[in-house]
Amino acid sequence: MELPPNYRGVTLARKAQCKRQSILLEIERTNMAAAGHVLVFPAPAQGHINCMMHFATGLVAAGLHVTFLHSDHSLRRLGGAAAALAADSPRLRFLSVTDGLADDHARSVGDLHELAESIRTKGSVAYRSLLTSLVRAGGSTAGFPPVTCVVADGIMPFSIDVAEEIGVPALAFRTVSACSLLAYLSIPRLFELGEMPFPAGGDLDVPVRGVPGMESFLRRRDLPSFLRGCTENQNDPMLQMLNEVTEHSRRARALVLNTAASMEGSALAYIEPQMRDVFAIGPLHAMSPAPAAAASLWSADDGCIPWLDGQPDRSVVYVSLGSLTVITLEQFTEFLSGLVAVGFAFLWVLRPDMVGASQSVALHEAVTAAGDSRARVVEWAPQQDVLRHRAVGCFLTHAGWNSTQEAAVEGMPMVCWPFFADQQINSRFVGAVWRTGLDMKDVCDRAVVERMVREAMESAEIRASAQALARQVRRDVAAGGSSAAEFERLVGFIKELSMTDGKPGVLQNGGVSNNQQ
Repeated sequence: MELPPNYRGVTLARKAQCKRQSILLEIERTNMAAAGHVLVFPAPAQGHINCMMHFATGLVAAGLHVTFLHSDHSLRRLGGAAAALAADSPRLRFLSVTDGLADDHARSVGDLHELAESIRTKGSVAYRSLLTSLVRAGGSTAGFPPVTCVVADGIMPFSIDVAEEIGVPALAFRTVSACSLLAYLSIPRLFELGEMPFPAGGDLDVPVRGVPGMESFLRRRDLPSFLRGCTENQNDPMLQMLNEVTEHSRRARALVLNTAASMEGSALAYIEPQMRDVFAIGPLHAMSPAPAAAASLWSADDGCIPWLDGQPDRSVVYVSLGSLTVITLEQFTEFLSGLVAVGFAFLWVLRPDMVGASQSVALHEAVTAAGDSRARVVEWAPQQDVLRHRAVGCFLTHAGWNSTQEAAVEGMPMVCWPFFADQQINSRFVGAVWRTGLDMKDVCDRAVVERMVREAMESAEIRASAQALARQVRRDVAAGGSSAAEFERLVGFIKELSMTDGKPGVLQNGGVSNNQQ
């Protein structure tokens, strides 16, 4: 067969073109790997999803690819909000794995242990399979390189272990305050000093000396609820779980905390020597805000904003006890009576599942009737918009860490009624350390509600302290601030791990060799 005269030239040109394309493709892959692809995996609870979504937004803004991993149930609740955010960012996507529970399971505060165990046993299997596929090929979405790093919720140790076993370096993200984490780290010392277990029925105002840096103000009642509830021995199942989770964070490549040095510098100073590395990068909602709808399992009632627009400056009490708090009908009545008695208008977030088995509609009607035209009730509110609104004068809150930081950024005086977990110690810091509000823990009496709300609304001293803290925290998250610098350092840390693919020092059993210590 006779070949065309220019055959050899055409063939060589095609080979050269293919080679150039191959080189360009390899450069593109190298650049994507250098930037890194982070899988962010929060525990499937509102407070955890919220701050880790802000974290993911910051990573995307820094040039990283991010896969945000929800539970199937959480992703369904978010509806189209997650898809809309992903559509606006080619480097962000949302995937999900099962949490092991039926879709109609309540997943209420009383079910948290069951949910955690189900994720650990059933969810971890699905997670391992998904992560393996994402490491090999980047997943099914075009344009995503293989996962090079995992940042997982520290209360799910399996998510970190599985990643390291596969060969992906993993960091622990704790969504609680540094002060509460330090209390958890201090559990062994509290037992050594005889400060735990508490005697049943003992005085909760007895000082606690075993948490470093807090000796002058911490009481039994201020310890995280899981600690002050221990009245028998160190073998309490909840204490064992807390010890295991906290100890596990020491072994992670690094610990990420959503806090600022200006708020918790002392606690951070005690935590840092106990970890391989610590990044204090908050408040994240102020530094890298994600759209509220993309981070909220509840649909916010934006109609409360026009209502606030019609109120005078600093005339409204905002009441929200978070996504998990449950109160009795008697407590509801005391709150309502106190709020009506104090005389200010109030905006109350009253979830349908918040007051035991009571009828939500009837409770809403009761609030509206008691408050007359001064009351507004919603099932969920756009909290950041509310807290920065000129009409709001104070925040009656459960002192969850997200809410505490959101109030801090806005310079909003607080009245704290903590429910569980880290909220007890957060509220003590609000009242005794930052002095940005009042601590109303363990009391639900209409007269106390009236007195404390009035003081928070009218105290010039509290407002001045709240505004001073806000100015400092805003400096922390601004360019050149401590939190902004730490976030930049964290991005560099992740990119370095991505360049090495996590291979140096990773053992087959998920541990870390000495050269990584």
